[in-house]
Amino acid sequence: MSLPVLDGPRLAPVSGTARLLIVLLHGYGADGNDLISLGRAWQARFPDAAFFAPNAPEAIPGSAGFQWFALSDLNPEETERGAAAAAPALAAAIDAELTSLKLGPEKLALLGFSQGAMMALHAGLRQARPPVAILSYSGLLAGRAPMPAPGGAYPPVFLSHGDSDQVVPPQMMFLAAGALMQVGAEIDWHLARNTGHGIDPESLELGAKFLQNALVPMG
Repeated sequence: MSLPVLDGPRLAPVSGTARLLIVLLHGYGADGNDLISLGRAWQARFPDAAFFAPNAPEAIPGSAGFQWFALSDLNPEETERGAAAAAPALAAAIDAELTSLKLGPEKLALLGFSQGAMMALHAGLRQARPPVAILSYSGLLAGRAPMPAPGGAYPPVFLSHGDSDQVVPPQMMFLAAGALMQVGAEIDWHLARNTGHGIDPESLELGAKFLQNALVPMG
């Protein structure tokens, strides 16, 4: 069976030459337009970055939004099964975008919100050639502990969560942090005060700084 082709809004690098691809993965019930504004906010900071915010592969019946996979609760078996099913289409979309920009997989950064954060962590931690960084906002680690890194090392991971999140409990961030530290991943985390299920300005700024630091070895 052929994979669904994912598409969504894009932003070209303001410098005119792409040296980095930042993929923005939206949450349940939204679409790529929900996060492409984040790319606009970061364009001056990352002038050589192209941004791509694909729509998830499944339209939600009776809604204008999309889902990466059907989700009835947050149990590890269901999230891992769903993320694994959606991963091939996401990987194909990212590969096509990198090819179009003439970039290698090491020039990729993944950022996800909520269900999109589940996908960013699931996909980014399982690549033989890992992305330069993964940024997870209001998400969780799908499944149990991650497997050993295919390429020998995990990418650096930034985890951020609102302390008042009523959709994905903030303790999910600490569970993810613990599991990632156990396998030797380099992580940074931030608990946003008085913040619900969303991305506040401070968390966005900390994520940008984290990504800038991750990009330093690239030159």
